[in-house]
Amino acid sequence: MKKIVLTSLFLSLAVFIFSLLSPLLRPPESVFPPPPDGEELPYAGKLTGTDDAGITVRALIGGETETMNMHDYLVGVLAAEMPASFETEALRAQAAAARTYTLYKMLYGPSDNHPEADVCDDISCCKAYASDDDMHNNWGEDYEKYRAKMENAVASTDGVCITYSGQPALAVFHSFSPGMTESSENTWGGYLPYLRSVFSPETENDVPEYFSGLTVPISDFESAVEAVHPEAVFSEGASPFSDDAVYSESGRLMSVTAGGVSLSGTEIRSLFGLRSAAFTMEFTGDAVVFTCRGSGHGVGMSQYGANVYAKEGWDYREILLHYYEGAELKTIGEMNLR
Repeated sequence: MKKIVLTSLFLSLAVFIFSLLSPLLRPPESVFPPPPDGEELPYAGKLTGTDDAGITVRALIGGETETMNMHDYLVGVLAAEMPASFETEALRAQAAAARTYTLYKMLYGPSDNHPEADVCDDISCCKAYASDDDMHNNWGEDYEKYRAKMENAVASTDGVCITYSGQPALAVFHSFSPGMTESSENTWGGYLPYLRSVFSPETENDVPEYFSGLTVPISDFESAVEAVHPEAVFSEGASPFSDDAVYSESGRLMSVTAGGVSLSGTEIRSLFGLRSAAFTMEFTGDAVVFTCRGSGHGVGMSQYGANVYAKEGWDYREILLHYYEGAELKTIGEMNLR
């Protein structure tokens, strides 16, 4: 398990970054909510294509807005979001999830973060993206083989989306979970019926660096909390935490009192750059030690979990309907896109 000591200089930078990123901690649906009944969607009448080749995506890549069809965009997303060594059915599941998420943003966007584009390549906002040059650099002599694998995963799921009540779902995904995914309201405060906590099969045998850790000097911990919550009061030599930590069913921290202030697990995770909210805390007398499992917000499909299921013989449809409970799979042409 890796442990890192957070220095005062790095802590100052972390607090500054937290202040910049805090708007991105809102529920995705609050950034681009569906319009009220009776109001027209921004793309109403414009999504005339019923397959990937017929839908145009405006993507902010490397600071520049590029226009491409959905197929080409998803190939780049797939190449950046999942290891090329992953099972084909896991890649297909990722293609459908990424397609749905992109369509959701196109229909209910654009985001305040990039009004000039439907999606961007910032993973804290949208999805990662790899250009053809990136693929060459990453895959080297395996470029042709892996490029064909990505093309096939996208083409073989052409137009397939995850839907709920006939509309594209908010098909979020994350790297891996510690046995259970998380329900949307526990991470973002907003309830979505298809984003429930479900079992996810990956273990430390399936995921590199399944465990991670962070050691924060107590003075740095207190300074970081006080920077965001000036009302916090800490007692010298005493544990900064009260004995009231609440964890969700999935094992992620929901809340804990520190310095007399209630902090959520997602807030602590963001403040100290933890890989997930599935962490424990230990006060050693001169430092706070975080021990963490999982990576990402934990909501929706686990990418490593999808790969384990694919190895077990699940097809991409079974994978998606497991992680997006109660959803349906429909093609773009079958959806009610008013």
